[in-house]
Amino acid sequence: MAKKKITFNDLARRTGFSKTTISRYFNNVDSLTVETQQIIKKAVEDLGYSENKLAKVLANGRTEIIGVVVPTLYMQYYADLLSKLLAAGESYGYKFIVFSSNEDREAEKRYLSELMAYKVEGLIMISHATPSQELAALKIPVITIEREDQFVNSVNTNNYQGGLSATRHLVEIGCEVLIHINGDLLTLSPAYGRIRGFREIAESSGLEKREYLQRLGIEYHDIREKMIPIFTDLENSFPRKKKGIFVSNDTSANVLLNLILQKYGKLPDDYKLIGFDDSPISWEAALPFSTIRQDTRAIAEDAMELLVRMMDGRKQRIPVISKALVHHVIDTELIVRETTVERK
Repeated sequence: MAKKKITFNDLARRTGFSKTTISRYFNNVDSLTVETQQIIKKAVEDLGYSENKLAKVLANGRTEIIGVVVPTLYMQYYADLLSKLLAAGESYGYKFIVFSSNEDREAEKRYLSELMAYKVEGLIMISHATPSQELAALKIPVITIEREDQFVNSVNTNNYQGGLSATRHLVEIGCEVLIHINGDLLTLSPAYGRIRGFREIAESSGLEKREYLQRLGIEYHDIREKMIPIFTDLENSFPRKKKGIFVSNDTSANVLLNLILQKYGKLPDDYKLIGFDDSPISWEAALPFSTIRQDTRAIAEDAMELLVRMMDGRKQRIPVISKALVHHVIDTELIVRETTVERK
């Protein structure tokens, strides 16, 4: 026989409360006493009530859905961060709609429009194309991660600290030339701190330095195409000099490492390489390489905690919307592997 569908009437009879009170349990639980919540919760469990999610959305406008926009899922950092965000969001009972913008401004605009049409309760913006002033105008809670954040709340890595640590390590192991490979970043970008950190240590060391600041792309073939002339220039400009190379992310660092290994069959003693992220590729590479660890779990959990707090504030009888922006910064850690140690 088909299982009987449990209704609000059944819950009302079981608990002795009115259907209005039962409805408030599902749509405005904070308006009930803790004791009343516990009684209804037990009845829900005992009777096996299955909540109609669509009806709940229509009743109170709350979808329990969070939107996420990432620039790409090819870069391992973003895939790893997204995985941590989904896990953190699940612990709060939220679901996600995720878009990958491929750094396309028009695509990003369409995705944001779609997310608003889905009535997401909050947004985690990791992609870079939309200015934060436009994100603030969406009128929903927004948290950004590792991107320009003048007008919204954010969680970022301590990129400056990471840049200092990476470059200082290259100096300490006796590199004669310091090289930094990064995008052509705006100073408002949090990742610009990696450039600042590199420059500060490089200039104070008195060593020769070179920067390659250009858009490297977000897929393998684009990155490789840009990295080949950089590698050729390093070979021609600094033969037999001990080159300390700090690359802005692990995916690009691995492309350069592969170019070196393909030419020499090993990492020559005059190449020392360090990436940034500590994404899986850094330890799964043909030669595990040194890197600066971004704590993606801490970043994801902090971003979700901030976003949930903001969303909960808007659900109060008198909505709480703070005008003071919050910018959290998560520290980095130097991870030393085979590409910056002396090999026998």
